[in-house]
Amino acid sequence: MRSVHAEEDLLPAARELAQEFANQTSAISVTLIRHMMRKMLGADHPMEAHKIDSRGVYFTGQSADAHEGVQSFLEKRAPEFPGKVSSDMPEFFPWWEEPQFE
Repeated sequence: MRSVHAEEDLLPAARELAQEFANQTSAISVTLIRHMMRKMLGADHPMEAHKIDSRGVYFTGQSADAHEGVQSFLEKRAPEFPGKVSSDMPEFFPWWEEPQFE
């Protein structure tokens, strides 16, 4: 448990916490997670999701964003993630094939 709030303070505290998470999260990581959630919920077998998740963990763990996350934590400062979704997504992204409609 992180904190306890009176009923009238609960929503503002939740919004503050959500903003903190949003400000301290890599855009590349969020993009990968969102796509994995959306695309893999309908996978035929859990191993399909595991394979993509493992590739994502490996990629993000080797990235400049991971280094910045650790450094900012050690230096007790807000992170400044250098990775950009427009140019720095992993080579396996996107991994899915779009269905062809006729």
